[in-house]
Formats: sequence, C-alpha cells, structure tokens
Amino acid sequence: MAKIKLNIYVGVVITAFLSAPILFAEAEWEPLFNGKDLSGWTATDPSKFKVEDGLLIGFQNDGKGADLRTTREFNNFELKFRYKRKGKGNSGVWFRQFYQFDLLDMMPVTSSGAFYYPKCPTTFVWKNVDESLEKKNEWNEGQIYANGNRIIFGLNERMLGDETLDPKVHRISKSGSIGIQVHGGDAFKGMQVAFQKIDIRTLKQGEPPSMPLHVVCEEEPK
Repeated sequence: MAKIKLNIYVGVVITAFLSAPILFAEAEWEPLFNGKDLSGWTATDPSKFKVEDGLLIGFQNDGKGADLRTTREFNNFELKFRYKRKGKGNSGVWFRQFYQFDLLDMMPVTSSGAFYYPKCPTTFVWKNVDESLEKKNEWNEGQIYANGNRIIFGLNERMLGDETLDPKVHRISKSGSIGIQVHGGDAFKGMQVAFQKIDIRTLKQGEPPSMPLHVVCEEEPK
C-alpha cells in the first residue's frame, strides 16, 4: 500500500511540474545613458548630439541629419525611454540596426509610435493615428519589446502594435545597436529630441514582456 501511495504522489508532482507555466528569472534593467556624457555611444556626426542638464539631446539646424548608436548590440530585449520632442521634427529610436520606433509628426498618415524600417513593403509595419497619445512638448514614455520575430511598441502605457514578423513579408534582423535618429531635411531645421533616460533589459528566448500595456490602438477605417 505504501508503494502505491508513493507512485501516485510522484505522478502528481511530475504532472504538476509539466503543466506549470515556464518561469523566467528577470534580468535587471540597465541604463544605456548615464546622464553625464555619451560614453558607450558613437555618432555619425557628433555635432548633432550633446548632453545638457542631464539630458541626451539630438538636434539639427542645417538640414543635415545624423545617427547616434550604442557601441554594443542587443538581440532579445525590452527597452524603455523617456523623451520629449520640440519643434516639427522627424526622429526615432533605432533597434536591431534598421528597425525604428518613429518619433514624428506625419498626420494624417501617422504620428509617433509607428513601426518603420527602410524598404518595408507597406512603409510602416503599423501606424499610430491617435496623435493624442503623445504629450506635446512634455515627457513621454516609450517602450519596445523585441524577442525573436515578435515586436511590441508602447507609448505612455498604451500598446501601439504587437506583431510577429513574417520572414516572407518583412526584412528580419535578429540583433543590432540601439540608436537615436536626427532626420535630415530643411523641413526639420530647428528640431530637437531630448531623452531623460534610456534603459534596457535583456530577455531569454520566449520570455514574455513585463511592460504594463493596455489595449492595442486601432488604425482608422480604410
């Protein structure tokens, strides 16, 4: 009788273990910007970026753009950043080398939070047509989740898009630097984008997002 009870007990434990959700030990958040200088970053044109009053600022006044990128590369991660835009500009946060969380005014097409990459067959993987989600001339909280081919964007705790990229449709990049774009063009002269913090947390394959995001914002009917 004791042997039967032991077998039953072991069977219950094994069944419970196999049916339990996979738990991940979360990595710590790490600042990519130290609030003092551009250590760990490299710019295509250093004159377009500066650190002032604890802020990382990108700007252009001559119609010429530039990129600022981390010297390190990342594959699966969550990124959160606090930013403020000044003037009618076109900027963005690069990740995995050529994917971008757009920071721009392009209504009625899109506003900040669009998912763009060069040669995207639809220009944007998704757009944000609700410009009220971004607080003008105030601090905003942006979030990026990238794990495998799954990408999620959030803006001020609202989910902008959640898509697993199909390699038959989209360009796939598994890793790359984190970057800040200052877009060129005379139309964007005087633009400025400031970052108060840029933090990253590396993820294990398949690890779910920890960011608190609400309902996906839907695009306007076509």
